[in-house]
Amino acid sequence: MGVQDLQTFLDSNCIQGGVITVDLLKTARNVLQRHRNRAHKNPAQPLVRLKLVFDAECCLDRFYGGYFSDWACGGQWNRMVEFLASFIQNFDISGGEVIVFFNGCNEPSRRDEWIQNQLKMRMKVNSVIKHITTKGTPPPKIWWTPPACLRTALRLALRHLKMTVMCSMDDHHQEVIAYIRENSCHGLVADDAEYAVFDPPRYFSSEQMKLTYKGSLDTKEYLMSQITRSLGITLDRLCILGALLGNYILTEHELIDFYEKLGITATGPNKTNIDVSIKTIATFVKQLPSTAIDTVAEKVFGSTSDPRYSKLRQSVQYYINGTRQGFLHYKTAKSGGKSSKDESKQTNSLPKNAKNSTAASEENCKNLEASKFASETVESERESLNAYNEATGLVKPAPHIVIEAPPKTETNGDQENNKPEEEQTNDNGVNGAHNNLILSPSSSSNSSSATSPSHATTDSNKSTEKTTSIPSTVPEVMRTASERHQKGLMSPYIYQILVNGEIKLPVLLEDENQRETPSIHFVYRPVRQMVYAILFNLHHRNYLATKAKENNDDEKIEVPDVIIKEWVWSKANPYQNPEYVKAEPLGWGVPTIQRLWFGTGIDDKRRRLRAYLTCMRSDTPLMLNTSYVPQHLLVMASVIRYIMTNKVKILRRNELDAFCALAFSPELMESEQIQDLHLPLVSFRGVQLATLFMAGVETALLANDACGAPIPWLMCCPWLFFDGKLFHHTLARTTIAKNLFDLCDGQFDRFSKAGRMKEAILEGIRVKFARVPNNPK
Repeated sequence: MGVQDLQTFLDSNCIQGGVITVDLLKTARNVLQRHRNRAHKNPAQPLVRLKLVFDAECCLDRFYGGYFSDWACGGQWNRMVEFLASFIQNFDISGGEVIVFFNGCNEPSRRDEWIQNQLKMRMKVNSVIKHITTKGTPPPKIWWTPPACLRTALRLALRHLKMTVMCSMDDHHQEVIAYIRENSCHGLVADDAEYAVFDPPRYFSSEQMKLTYKGSLDTKEYLMSQITRSLGITLDRLCILGALLGNYILTEHELIDFYEKLGITATGPNKTNIDVSIKTIATFVKQLPSTAIDTVAEKVFGSTSDPRYSKLRQSVQYYINGTRQGFLHYKTAKSGGKSSKDESKQTNSLPKNAKNSTAASEENCKNLEASKFASETVESERESLNAYNEATGLVKPAPHIVIEAPPKTETNGDQENNKPEEEQTNDNGVNGAHNNLILSPSSSSNSSSATSPSHATTDSNKSTEKTTSIPSTVPEVMRTASERHQKGLMSPYIYQILVNGEIKLPVLLEDENQRETPSIHFVYRPVRQMVYAILFNLHHRNYLATKAKENNDDEKIEVPDVIIKEWVWSKANPYQNPEYVKAEPLGWGVPTIQRLWFGTGIDDKRRRLRAYLTCMRSDTPLMLNTSYVPQHLLVMASVIRYIMTNKVKILRRNELDAFCALAFSPELMESEQIQDLHLPLVSFRGVQLATLFMAGVETALLANDACGAPIPWLMCCPWLFFDGKLFHHTLARTTIAKNLFDLCDGQFDRFSKAGRMKEAILEGIRVKFARVPNNPK
């Protein structure tokens, strides 16, 4: 059993009239027409559009474009963007409004639920890999798993398409339903039974949603009033039914004896049919003499003194809080007072309260501005948009001009960069007007002297009981992190790290048994370690401790390590315990996070970029020369360079050539042409490399956000530089192409560009390529 079985019950169509087929576009047109008719009678009344909230976690496959066969290749991002554009355009023409909600919560209370989902995903991944290894064909859709970086790519695509994007902060389900009720949304598109218990205004199926060629957006609508009527229970008793099905508060395992009393076998080969189980429990709920928790507990457990009583109360109340009536009480109680830990989350309610007074409106404007980084100026956005249009072929490239920064001697530059923030002058010349990314060799130090942590600093399983504490964060940073997180403008990991000191890393499409490459999350752990150091001002804290020690030689001052918990799967530790990961310094005087995020001077801009490049082991002159690495390829080049600097040799020579040739392929922006490509073989090696690369892109964007976004977000869009199917096609051609020139189809201009980027990637590296195994898969 489990509350999600209620969703299975809804989808089974066992209740006549409980589920109907609808066209969301037609529904939007009807809503708009109805209000237009009313507007004729009352012109002052504004037109109302159909506002639907889409839970992104339930719609990942739908937003990706469906279960088309090449999803395992690493992501066809241009095709995804085209699908989203068509989807949104059809919705907008019909008079509808789309709001997409991502889950950005750490949710420690739901960790066991998350782990179980990840272990199920692991089983799917193993099936996919076995299929690809043995058959070399795309896996069936029943094993669909989200390509690495899908959520990040979706956030960027929706932002590019100017859609409303939200990201939950503390409790995903409650925040989604609260948004619907506070903003008078018409309904929810999801596939999660907890929403059904909340009884939203209208509830549509995300799994059944299809954008058809005839111009309709078909799905199923669940009529909860009809369903509860058929079950013989009222909507207020639906919350009790949801609690008795079992959830993360009161689990189904704790209700086994209750199920046995009702004659339900919850587990094993003789498990009772879900439809029968739901109807049996619904009958029990219907026959309760009262909805009082004491009465329910007496009937379920036999006594109110049962230790499960408090969990039952919490579980029922959780669902009541999401209902229309319960939400009003829940909202009032929640806003009555918050702990100091949750002060940063109060910005969530400011836009609603801001309507009450002029002063509040001014405060609201300030809060909206708080979500901006200093690097996000009007000029920066204009220039990155021009670069985006050039990269996608919407405009012809302008003549290349390298703008050199003011000359600076190497010695003075290094001394200035190694000064702590307190000793740095603020004589920056330009204040905010030129905070866009200027890619020139002199934007960086002349050498990449910073040392990157090359291995994880983790504790053994003996340390799992250790409690950790993270340094406090200044309100200005927390406010900006909260705002950006809530609007989906940054990696959700940043807010989770700052608030919880903990992140959960999902299962990826990789083989747990192969020995050619390390586990992907461990490959990029050194990047995360430096991100932790940036977010918690490790260098600044060490500097202050050193100064204090100099002033008082007798006093022993130690700076405690910054330790972040990482939940990551491995054979030795399949999510049983967190790994305790120590923040590692960048190796130079990196400014505080306040300066990185809010500094408006030219030096602040340079340091933001240098911090990012240091994290990616890419702080070299050629990486910043746009004639070698165009602006929209900097993320790609830095990820590949990072892979090349790994102690374990991962890439082979032909694979590096494939990445470089792909970056300048004229087919990259032709999604229809790529769709028509026939792959004679889907190779496991190609799947492995695509996953490794896209996981690297996601990590690079985390580092970019932590450093104050020195690379404009439009230049981070993965569809500018990668397509999984085209990568597989290019990789396959390396078996017959003699060199990079042949791989570029003999096009000298393309070969020249790919060669220069390859040179920048390998600059200063003692190159060692991986060997081809004797029995390649």
